[in-house]
Amino acid sequence: MKRILALGGVAAGLLASAAIAAPAHADSVPAVNLANTNTAAKQVAAFWFGQAKANLVNATPYTAETTVAAKHVSTGGASADDKAGVVGSSGDQKAATGTLKNVNLPKTTGKVFFIGADHKPHWCSATSVQGQYKNLVATAGHCVYDTKSNAATLDKWVFIPGYYEGKTPWGIYVGKTAYTHYDYSVYEDGDRDYAFVTVYNGVIPTEGGTSGGKYESKLYDSKWDALKARKQLASDKTTALSKLDVVEVNKLSPFGKDTAVSVADFQAYNKGKDLKGMGPWAPGTSVSSHEIRKDEYKSYKDSYVSQDGKTLFWRVRDMRHQGQYKYYSRTFSAKILHGYQVVGAKLSIGLKDVGTLGSNVGGQGLAYNQKIGTGIFEFGYPSGSHPDGNYAFSGKTQKWAYGKTFKAAAPSMKAEELVGIKSSFTGEGSIGSAWLYRYSNAKRLGYLNGVTIAVSDTDGNNRIDTNVSPYFDGETLAVYKTAAANWSGKIV
Repeated sequence: MKRILALGGVAAGLLASAAIAAPAHADSVPAVNLANTNTAAKQVAAFWFGQAKANLVNATPYTAETTVAAKHVSTGGASADDKAGVVGSSGDQKAATGTLKNVNLPKTTGKVFFIGADHKPHWCSATSVQGQYKNLVATAGHCVYDTKSNAATLDKWVFIPGYYEGKTPWGIYVGKTAYTHYDYSVYEDGDRDYAFVTVYNGVIPTEGGTSGGKYESKLYDSKWDALKARKQLASDKTTALSKLDVVEVNKLSPFGKDTAVSVADFQAYNKGKDLKGMGPWAPGTSVSSHEIRKDEYKSYKDSYVSQDGKTLFWRVRDMRHQGQYKYYSRTFSAKILHGYQVVGAKLSIGLKDVGTLGSNVGGQGLAYNQKIGTGIFEFGYPSGSHPDGNYAFSGKTQKWAYGKTFKAAAPSMKAEELVGIKSSFTGEGSIGSAWLYRYSNAKRLGYLNGVTIAVSDTDGNNRIDTNVSPYFDGETLAVYKTAAANWSGKIV
C-alpha cells in the first residue's frame, strides 16, 4: 500500500494547536522472533552472502507504507509526557549545526534488508543504537513489521552498517528479536511507527565461501497437503529456506505400488547394470523376459528399445545352430511410491564472528521528550523521485539533512502526534533514517530522537520538502529499555 503524505500548507497543516491528547500507555512491549535459533540465523546470513551477494545487490527500496497521502491534515502534534532526557554512552557533547559544509557521516547508519510481502528483497535505512549488549538497531516499525500482508514480521531480516553496492565493511548482523510499541503492533498506530531490533554478533564469510544445497521434504499423498507444508515452511523462522516449490514425485520404495517403468528409468535405478543380464537388480525393481520369434524382432542391430521406451529387445547367437540367433524381449517394473514433495534451496556457509555491532561501529544514544524546535541531523539512504519525476538521490550512498523540528499530524496514517523537519529526502529509501539530536561532527555520535516514516510535498510544488517521525517520548524510552536489556549472542 503506497501512500504519499500530503500535509498541506505548513501553517495550516503542520503547526499544531495547543490542545493535545494525552499519550496512550502501552500495557506491554510486544516482542517477535525474527531468527530465534543459531541454525536459522546462519541460513539467513547465507541467503544474503550467497550467489555473490545477488540478493543484496538486487534489493530495492521498500514501497509498503513509506509515504502517506491525505487530502487534508488536522491540527495536532506532539508533546512531552515527562521531563526531557537522554540515555546512551556517547556522552554529552557540543552540538553541530546545519551550517557545517563538511559533515562527517556516522558509521552507525546502514541498511536493513528483508524479504517483502512480494517475496522479493528490499531495504530501508536504519542505525545502530547503544545498549547494554551493544546489539541494538532502530528503524521505522513498518521496516520490521509486515503491515502490507499482515504477517508478523518481515522475513530474513539483517542490518548492514555502511552498506555500499554489495560491500559489507563490518559484516552482516542477523536480526534476532523485534520490539515495538503495543499500539503499533496491534493497531498500526503511526504515532508509534518505530522498532528496536536486537541482532546477533556480526558475521563475514570464511575463505571457504558459500555452497548450495537442495531441500526435499517428505512425500505427501496429495498436492494440497504439499502446498500447505510449503506455506508453513515459508513462514517458519527456524528454516530460512528459499525458492520453495511443490513437485510431483514418483519414488522407488519397498512400500510402493508395482508399476511398469521405462527402460531408461529402470537403468537409472540399476546404474552400471547390463539390462540384458541376470541382475541382481536393485531392491524394489524386477524384470519380465520372453523369447520371441525372429519376425517379432524389428532391427538389424543386436539390441534396441521399443518406440514407447518400455521394452528392451536383444538377440544372441544360437550356439547350437551356427549363424542363427535367439531373440528376446524384456519389460521392467518397480515399486513406485507416488506423491508430492516440497523442494527448495538451502545454503551452507562458512562464517566468521566479527563481534558485536556496537563494538564495530558504535551506537547512538537516545533522546526523548525533547522540546519542539530542536535542531536535528537526519542520516539515511534516500532514493526515488520527487513528485515531478526528478531523481535527486540514488539510494546507493548515505546522505544527510538538517532541520528544526515542528509539530505535525496525519490522521490518514493514524498519526496525530508527529514531528517534522524540512528535508528533501525522497522516497522509500529514506524510511528508517536516523534523526540525531546534539550530533557531534567530531565523534560522529549523538542521540537518536526520531526515525523517518514518511515524506511530503507540503507546498504543492511537486518537490519533497518535509520528512516526519513519531515523537520520541517516555513510552519510546520504555520500548528502547526493554529491547536494550536483551542479549543476542553469537551464531558461530
